Amino acid sequence: MKLWRGRFSKIADKSTDEFNASISFDQRLYLQDIRGSLAHCRMLAKQGIIPREDAELIENGLGVILADIEEGKIEFTAEMEDIHMGIESILTERIGDAGKKLHTARSRNDQVALDFRLYLKEEITSIRTALRTLLEALSKLARGNQDTVMPGYTHLQRAQPVTFAFHMLAYCQMFLRDSGRFADCQSRMDQLPLGAGALAGTTYETDRAFLRDELGFADVCPNAMDAVSDRDFAIEFLSAASITMMHLSRFCEELILWSSSEFAFIEMDDAFSTGSSIMPQKKNPDVAELIRGKTGRVYGSLVTLLTIMKGLPLAYNKDMQEDKPPVFDAADTLKDCLSVFAHMISAIKVKPDNTENAAKKGFLNATDAADYLVKKGVPFRDCHEIIGRIVLKCLTEKKSIEELSLDELKQFSEHFGGDIYDCISIRSCIAAKKSEGSTSMNSVAEQLERLEKNLAGL
Repeated sequence: MKLWRGRFSKIADKSTDEFNASISFDQRLYLQDIRGSLAHCRMLAKQGIIPREDAELIENGLGVILADIEEGKIEFTAEMEDIHMGIESILTERIGDAGKKLHTARSRNDQVALDFRLYLKEEITSIRTALRTLLEALSKLARGNQDTVMPGYTHLQRAQPVTFAFHMLAYCQMFLRDSGRFADCQSRMDQLPLGAGALAGTTYETDRAFLRDELGFADVCPNAMDAVSDRDFAIEFLSAASITMMHLSRFCEELILWSSSEFAFIEMDDAFSTGSSIMPQKKNPDVAELIRGKTGRVYGSLVTLLTIMKGLPLAYNKDMQEDKPPVFDAADTLKDCLSVFAHMISAIKVKPDNTENAAKKGFLNATDAADYLVKKGVPFRDCHEIIGRIVLKCLTEKKSIEELSLDELKQFSEHFGGDIYDCISIRSCIAAKKSEGSTSMNSVAEQLERLEKNLAGL
């Protein structure tokens, strides 16, 4: 029986019940809903709004309902409409009129806002833990490949030599920022909406500070209308999730390329690959491809909620019932992707001979050759042109810069000396980088140390 039936002279059509109900998806908020109801009940009793004996009945009843839900003894149906009314209906059936007093001084509007914030606070904690696990796996992979040379790319063209560790540390910075974004999001949603009522507050002498402390919030939402109509915290969560998925997708794209025979920089572990139904030789990086594909799914969740909210007047509107499915789906998808990615990256096999051979092709030492001339007093723009002409000669003669004789190099500039060859060996190019954050061995070691300090603080 509907808890709001008093205003209506006709019962709702069955199709309306089914269409209107959200319990099929919001029942996963049962724990948060019961936590909020327990705190609300204690506050009502503390303030003398309901008798303590009724509060005891309510608390005991909610405890039994929680246990029954977790043991699978309760089946939620569309007639219950949503998790909030479902639990309240069961409570009233079990304890009688005392159960009808639980909803005093609150609305489903502030109730669902509370449940949703509690849920996302917990999800963010889980996601940041998963990000830390991934960062630890990447740190270990980088430490094991500090001496592995590979090409660095721009425009997917070989550009300058770097180390594999350096490349991994670039992704570490992305995932550290992701963790920070989620932490920021969590801090902004850490305001208690309960006590706002439907939109304007309540006439009862409630104690929102008590509720704040009971439910572990840092503060109280200062405006009742904003408290029930705000979903910025969910949109911000989806934005952070989308950015994290974008980083995973970029990484997966590189792993897919690197595992191809054209690159052959890595080999994906069999446990994270699949075969072909027709081509026996195939080993497909399907896990990486699927993570890349699921990124679009999370983007879709963000666009869904932005679209739901874009035209809503204040305060609560029924449209906002549709906020939870995209958030639930994005949270589940992100956690699954982070978990499988961390396991996958821990199991890849790097092929250092192949990566170093690739770094020796494509004139990756051209910039260092130009820098050599700069240090001899030649203006950089002149150096750029000189080395460009040398590269053109090498392309015509199918040679590398280091294969040209000193006499050949001097045809382009008298500033070349015998020391040029030491300066343009691939490993010398890496070692010569002096700027903070560079690919040199010393810089990479410092970056690893800084990363591990950051991880200790996550």
